[in-house]
Amino acid sequence: MQKNAPIGVLDSGVGGLSVLKCLQAALPQEDFIYVGDTARTPYGPRSEAEVRRFVGEIIDYLDGRGVKLVVIACNTLTVLGVDTLKGSHAFEIVGMSKGAQLVLAASSRKKIGVFATEFTINSGAHKAAILAADDGADVYPQACPKFVPLIEGEQFDSAEVRAAVAEYAAPLKAAGIDTLILSCTHYPFIQKEIESEFGSEVTVIDPADATAQDTKTVLAAEGLLRSEGAGTLEVCFTADVERGARIAGRVLPQGKCLFKEIKL
Repeated sequence: MQKNAPIGVLDSGVGGLSVLKCLQAALPQEDFIYVGDTARTPYGPRSEAEVRRFVGEIIDYLDGRGVKLVVIACNTLTVLGVDTLKGSHAFEIVGMSKGAQLVLAASSRKKIGVFATEFTINSGAHKAAILAADDGADVYPQACPKFVPLIEGEQFDSAEVRAAVAEYAAPLKAAGIDTLILSCTHYPFIQKEIESEFGSEVTVIDPADATAQDTKTVLAAEGLLRSEGAGTLEVCFTADVERGARIAGRVLPQGKCLFKEIKL
């Protein structure tokens, strides 16, 4: 494995771009290849077998591009089973951090809300991780099924987004949470609206920074960290490249991005 090989990043759509932003900030010398499977998003309604096949196809594509590590920039796909993928290729595979230590450090009263997809909430993974770290915490999971379609549809700063945020925030506000973790990589695109709804008394945590640090740690342990380089961003979508580029423009430096459409 070569130090100057790129890092692969994958997601079912555009949500993982928020993670790519954090990865690029933490590892500015590295080259990245991002794959968003916009032709087949959303993955949520599909069977586990189908989703595993899609993820395998993306990882095979990235393997063919000679990556030195793959980051699964999606909480749902991470929950589905990063462990089952490890060892399937020569490179390491890093999933999304569950952010347990982050939220516990930020929470004074240990009353923690979790915003995530229905699949992630139903898995119980994030609640279990928080309780494993502190069994005295109160954890309030909230599925937010309207968020991803609104974000993929570029409905930022819209009345529909604000209404959905208010709907999902209501039970968590009633529970008196003081900290909220965004356990879906799409949600940072509407973090401003989420923070506005909860107000200053609730700290909103995005675990993408922790995922970037996890990635850096793995690369260092493998002796694969680059110490120099300009760092490039190749952003690939399986459909709707123009839409993907517009959304990427909200979080990534446009002058550094090469956008392209690929077939898996």
